[in-house]
Amino acid sequence: MQLSNPFKTLLSALVALAAMCTGSSLAPTQNQSHPAAGTTSQSCPNDDSGLKLPAGFCATVFADVIGHARHMVVAASGVLYVNTWSGRYYGNDTPHAGGFLVALQDKSGAGKADVIERFGETVQSGGAGGTGIGMYKGSIYAEINDRIVRYSLPAGSIVPSGSGDTIVSGLPLGGDHPMHPFIINAEGSMYVDVASATNSCQLKNRILKSPGAEPCTELETRGGIWRYDANKANQIFSTAERFATGIRNAEGLSIDSSGRVFVTQHGRDQLRTNWPDLYKPDQEATLPAEELLLLKPKGDYGWPECYYDAFVQKLVLAPEYGGDGGKTIGVCANKIAPTVAFPAHWAPNAMVGYYDKKQFPARYRDGVFIAFHGSWNRAPYEQGGYNVVFQSLAGDRASGQCEIFADGFAGAVKSPAKAAHRPTGLAVGPDGSLYVSDDVGGRIYRIVYHGGSEGGAANVTPCPSATAPAGNPVEVAAEPPEGTHPDAGAAATSSLPVPEGATREMVALGERIYRGQVGGAACTGCHGESGQGTPLGPDLMGKKWLWSDGSYGGIAKTITEGVSQPKRYRSPMPPMGGAQLTPDQISALAAYVWGLSHHASPNRN
Repeated sequence: MQLSNPFKTLLSALVALAAMCTGSSLAPTQNQSHPAAGTTSQSCPNDDSGLKLPAGFCATVFADVIGHARHMVVAASGVLYVNTWSGRYYGNDTPHAGGFLVALQDKSGAGKADVIERFGETVQSGGAGGTGIGMYKGSIYAEINDRIVRYSLPAGSIVPSGSGDTIVSGLPLGGDHPMHPFIINAEGSMYVDVASATNSCQLKNRILKSPGAEPCTELETRGGIWRYDANKANQIFSTAERFATGIRNAEGLSIDSSGRVFVTQHGRDQLRTNWPDLYKPDQEATLPAEELLLLKPKGDYGWPECYYDAFVQKLVLAPEYGGDGGKTIGVCANKIAPTVAFPAHWAPNAMVGYYDKKQFPARYRDGVFIAFHGSWNRAPYEQGGYNVVFQSLAGDRASGQCEIFADGFAGAVKSPAKAAHRPTGLAVGPDGSLYVSDDVGGRIYRIVYHGGSEGGAANVTPCPSATAPAGNPVEVAAEPPEGTHPDAGAAATSSLPVPEGATREMVALGERIYRGQVGGAACTGCHGESGQGTPLGPDLMGKKWLWSDGSYGGIAKTITEGVSQPKRYRSPMPPMGGAQLTPDQISALAAYVWGLSHHASPNRN
């Protein structure tokens, strides 16, 4: 997700705890890189990626700043095709000029794209881009808005010359997950993810203690995998083509050599935030697990009634449907459990599996690579993911613990607001190279292997267990607490103005609540460490007010009542942000937010 936010709108709710937004988070802090895992300039002289890889692997930046790069596919010719996306997930910033589909070619053999051509729909033609992309019988298939379109490639050209043919239209848009990743098998069966519109099918999405809908009518058109015929044009989305159900968001899809389809699932959010009486604070970061699922015809994988608890190794009943914090199984006994469980909230956005090329060592042929986009709602605990992992499989089960294959995408800080890059798409080229896309800055990485036949198997970095603890709360320390102003020794909040009716001490307490050090959750996941805003929540330092007059009392009122239908951001804020704040804490948080919005800074615009 792009982190820039052109809107200077202060959502006067302004306690948007990390748990209020849509996305995913993680638990552990033990994925330290093995000393032998990093590449060096001597072994990889052209490595300009900044990535940490197992010994023998090197990476280069294949292309950069191409738009919000999502999923990818590589043609037999070696041309890499990328779908890019725009819209509210990226702060409604200005899309890259040209079509949303990008063809990238390395004609010189230098490991860099020296030909970049765009095609497909543009902003002017009503396009907004998309996530899904694939190839079948030499044609490019791509998601655009509510359709999947087929583009034929003329001889001698890497881009189509005309408009595409619509294969399926009417795919549901809106809600929390409007993207439609897909995969096509050798026979032309096209499996399409139609993800959920809500977090857990509550009567009021993401609102404190709102019960689940009975029945969840959303499952009629969302929350599953649909199957269509890639050979047939002008199909219309309907309930008849549902292949599997109970899957909240399956962005990663892969087919093994026997034709089995595997998908990843983003686990639901906000167990602690919406049900604080049933879950401890750290369980917001450690539950539920992310999942790898083996797709079965008419299979039911449990959403929204169930989620997977890696600690008890079972699907358990969700609180919206009578669950009691993981003790009761209920109807979940009849649902299909995952093949593999990963740490909570890492956000598996893409998958390629069963590597059949000769470049990488043989041990990478019996498993899947997964791109984890990275967590947003673990605060005040350390965020996680932002990496590419490899999971070995034996049949339909994990064969050992997964390994952190590529890390370092985010840079110094793993958070939505500060991550430099976030892994989103994966593709394998005909020469065996692995490509990784980034949807923050539009970077494409190319990973190759130059080592021996063993592939540094003894030096890999294992993934943290899905049951690893959340760790300690993380203090955000962007600058010394005294600041750099003449009043050294005072709190950093001494530079903020204080509203009438509040005190300097209240502003200081409000900052601690904002950062999750008091109150049990944090606002930083949605609004950024400094209140600068992210695509998940608005800038808190602006001057525009949507739900109050911007007064100290108005901010406190909106914090108390929440924002059930935000106008420009994709996630509602429950009352008090889903936290259990006292009246004094609400007043303190309102004072801090008021101070942010009235703070004079040379960098404000």
